Amino acid sequence: MIKTAIRMTLLTLFCALALSWTAAVHAEEKPKTKVLMLTESKGFTHGSVRRPEGKLATAEVAMIQLGQKTGLFDVDCTQNSAADFTKENLQKYDIVMFYTTGELPIAPEDRDYFINDWLKQKGHGFIGFHSAADTYRSGDPKKNEEFRWYWEMCGGTFSGHPWGAGATVTMTVHDPEHPVMQPFGKVFVHQDEIYQYVNWQPEKVRVLMSLDMANCKPSKPYHVPVAWVKSWGDGKVYFNNLGHRDETWTNAAFLKSVENAVKWMQGDLEGSTEPNPEVSAAEEEKAKAVATE
Repeated sequence: MIKTAIRMTLLTLFCALALSWTAAVHAEEKPKTKVLMLTESKGFTHGSVRRPEGKLATAEVAMIQLGQKTGLFDVDCTQNSAADFTKENLQKYDIVMFYTTGELPIAPEDRDYFINDWLKQKGHGFIGFHSAADTYRSGDPKKNEEFRWYWEMCGGTFSGHPWGAGATVTMTVHDPEHPVMQPFGKVFVHQDEIYQYVNWQPEKVRVLMSLDMANCKPSKPYHVPVAWVKSWGDGKVYFNNLGHRDETWTNAAFLKSVENAVKWMQGDLEGSTEPNPEVSAAEEEKAKAVATE
C-alpha cells in the first residue's frame, strides 16, 4: 500500500510538472505583439512627438518602455510613413499607433491595403492618440470626402480645443468594465488638451469616456467624446484624445489603458465594440442643461 501511494504521489507530481512545463513552453512560443508607431507631423508638431537632437520623442519612449515592462509587445517608431507605412512593411505588425497631424504621404495602394485588408484581419488594431484626429483633416467638403477613409476609421475629426493644455477636466467613464477603461475608474480627472470633433458618427462607435460638462471650464452645450472603440471588419480601433502633455505619457492609468488595449486587440481580454449612440444623445442633453458658455 505504501509503495502504491508513493507511486501515485510520484505520478501526480510528474503530471503536474509536465503540465507546468507544457504551459511554460506554450507561453514562450507565443510571439510578442508587434507594434508600428507612426509619429509623423505634416501639420502642427506636438512636443510629445518632437524628437530632440535625434533622440526618440516622449510618446515613443513611453510606448517602447511599456512594451518592455509588460513583456507584451515590441514597438518600432517611425516618422516616415512614405517609407514605412507600406503593404510590405505592415505585414510585419499586429497593431499600428498614430500620433500624427496633417495629410500624410501614404501611397494610395498602401492606404487601400491598410483600410480594406490589413485592419480587417483578426488580431489587428489601430490605436489613435490625441492629434491622430487632426490627421487628414479639411474644412473643404470635397477634400473632406477624399479623407473619408481615414476619419470613418478613426471615428472623428478635430475641430478645435476649447480645453487647452493647461485645462484640468473631469471625464465620465461610460463603460468602466471595458478593459481599456478599467484603469480610469468611473470618473477621471486629468490635465490635458481636449479636442472637440466633427465627422462624429455615434451610431458607428462605442463611446467610452466623455467630458463631464458640469465640472469642466469652459462648459459647452454639446457632447465631447474623449475615448471610444469600434470594430473594423475583424480588427479593432481604439481612440483616446489624451496625450498632448508629456505628463500624460507617464500617467499610470493612461499607460495601463494602452496595455489593456493591446491585450484586447489580440483577443486576450473581452470588451464590446457595440455602438451606443444613446450615450452620445444623453451626454448631448446633459451638456445643454449645464452649459455656462
